[in-house]
Amino acid sequence: MRVFGTDVKKLYGVGDVRASRYAAMGIKTVGDLLLHYPRGYEDRGNIKLLTEGDGLTKSAYLLTVATEPKSVRVKGRMTLTKFRAYDDSAVCDITFFNQEYLKATFTVGSTFRFYGKVEYKAGRYVMTSPAYEAWSEDAELPELIPVYPLTEGITGKQIAKDIRAALTLASVAEDAEDPLPEEIRRRNGLCLRSYAIRNIHAPKDFAALASAKKRLIFDEFFNFALGLTISGEKNRRSPAFPCAGGDVQPLLGVLPYKLTGAQSRVIEEIRADMARDMLMCRMVIGDVGSGKTVCAAAAILFAVQSGHQAALMVPTEILARQHYESLSEIFARLGLRAALLVGATPAAEKRRIYAALSSECEDRIDVVIGTHALLSAGVDFYSLGLAVVDEQHRFGVDQRAALARKNPMAHTLVMSATPIPRSLALALYGDLDISVIDEIPPGRQRVDTFAVDDSYRQRLNGFIRKQIESGGQVYVVCPSVDESSEEEQADLLMESVGTEGDLLCRLDDDRPRAPLKSAVKFSAELEEEFPEFKVDFLHGKLSSREKEKKMKAFVSGETHILVSTTVIEVGVNVPRASLMIVENAERFGLSQLHQLRGRVGRGERKSYCILVSEDINTEGSAKERLLTLKSSYDGYSIAEKDLAMRGPGDFLRNGARGSVRQSGGVKFRLAELCDDTGLMSLAFSEAKRLIGEDTDLSKHPALRGEVENMFSTDPAAVN
Repeated sequence: MRVFGTDVKKLYGVGDVRASRYAAMGIKTVGDLLLHYPRGYEDRGNIKLLTEGDGLTKSAYLLTVATEPKSVRVKGRMTLTKFRAYDDSAVCDITFFNQEYLKATFTVGSTFRFYGKVEYKAGRYVMTSPAYEAWSEDAELPELIPVYPLTEGITGKQIAKDIRAALTLASVAEDAEDPLPEEIRRRNGLCLRSYAIRNIHAPKDFAALASAKKRLIFDEFFNFALGLTISGEKNRRSPAFPCAGGDVQPLLGVLPYKLTGAQSRVIEEIRADMARDMLMCRMVIGDVGSGKTVCAAAAILFAVQSGHQAALMVPTEILARQHYESLSEIFARLGLRAALLVGATPAAEKRRIYAALSSECEDRIDVVIGTHALLSAGVDFYSLGLAVVDEQHRFGVDQRAALARKNPMAHTLVMSATPIPRSLALALYGDLDISVIDEIPPGRQRVDTFAVDDSYRQRLNGFIRKQIESGGQVYVVCPSVDESSEEEQADLLMESVGTEGDLLCRLDDDRPRAPLKSAVKFSAELEEEFPEFKVDFLHGKLSSREKEKKMKAFVSGETHILVSTTVIEVGVNVPRASLMIVENAERFGLSQLHQLRGRVGRGERKSYCILVSEDINTEGSAKERLLTLKSSYDGYSIAEKDLAMRGPGDFLRNGARGSVRQSGGVKFRLAELCDDTGLMSLAFSEAKRLIGEDTDLSKHPALRGEVENMFSTDPAAVN
């Protein structure tokens, strides 16, 4: 649509003040406004009788005004406007606050469609401040009413009005060129984008909304896949230092154990990549404890054997120190000089490391292990041949690229402890070659897993005390940081296109849910329960220095119980940690729960994971997830189950644990809500086919523009 670039101030009623508020939401043009999709819909087409109201769920009611509205001033400036309305089943008292002008709207005998909660109190049906629309037999009201994400100073009515104006303006361009090639659109049964944009905002029915969402979600997956594929092809054509003749035998000779078959296979894939004069851009995905670090050590050895250097970057100082402690002795026995570089490294030591990295002197450094400090301006390499990034999802695209830019001809290896199905990995990381370690070394102990409700709290506290008294430590994970950040129980849901192409699109059912445990409050409760033990809390709102300090205290054994959000999902080894408790476990995905469970059982102590959830007593997907985790310990089978239950969108979603794909500037608007794995696969398959025919999209300039816009803050992805 050509009007997409029009300034939002061209819309009637949008002046400088509202435009500035829109700008704060990232909305500057008519196109930005039209791409500001609803976060949910109110289903007002399903009319209920007053006697069917349950007091919990918002519903639509067709009521006739029975009494003249009266206004009463109470509590100083507050005014209550009340009247009665009825349907065939009952009479209802309706109240509005500080809206005295409504007396002229609700005339006796007029009929309105009200939307709200009907409660039964003191023998009467009552509604408070419902939404309302005048009804007549001659004018059909829309069944689905969009509800938009808002910001301060922008009301729902304002944004709905402005979007209607934007749709009217865009209607003159409905026949404009659709960026998606016609044959792809027809082959996959997709509607025109103009139809999709109109029906995502003003759907005439559920079928139209399903069709619109299918097209828009396909577009997001398709454009994302195009950008990744172009980037991957570019990387595979880029020159690099060939590290031919890599010999892993010296490493095998100093290891106290034998490699698994999966580790040997992955090391051979890395060796073959690094032997070429083209960039290696490989990701190693492996479950917690699968032995990814040994594969990285082999890659580092190959680089140094060829006369180059290697850098290993990790997200935290504690993890950097643990890697250094475990690898430096091995490297020393292989004749490699290693160094540790973190933010806390003394200035004099930093200067020595900088000098030893930048020149091929007698005390040169072959491999440096560090944090973001490796990205500092003073860090230069005389010949960086390999950049390794561990826990890659903790870094953004720009940070990983900054390390690689230390030498554009250096091979890149990234590692992730997030098991995801191979099909999804190939889709999400189309610019990387994938190696999967799908075998756990022998001797790795199983973490016994239990699911209980809150009635077990006293027994659970006794188990905590027993673990600590016998020398163990305890993790407690909560879904919320503090009470103020807890999710609203009545959040809107917009469920996505299902596997049969149908759509459920509704408000949350408002069913009672267990209150969220917050890390700050719950740690205080545990301090009272266990005054003899040291209890601390950890969450993402703390500064990096505070998090490092608290984590160090736990690693050293000074802290006995660490209450945390999911910031501890990946990271350091705490061999004495023998108990993981996850509160409100129903709020977490299967893969995430498996990752959390992997924080314990890393030493010789028998370890346990206890999932606390009231949903264990009710039938549903939450109970199914919890029972799956009780019986399964393989990260990849769990990930497959997670994908089947929740769809690919949850793997993209930014949230407490971050997204699997930290894609720089890429923002998914609808795809992160998608539960249709087939739709994602279709989009990625079509993208690969198109790139095979048109490598740089030069034959599809409109589509290339869409891709460049999607990767706008990461231009290297498509340039």
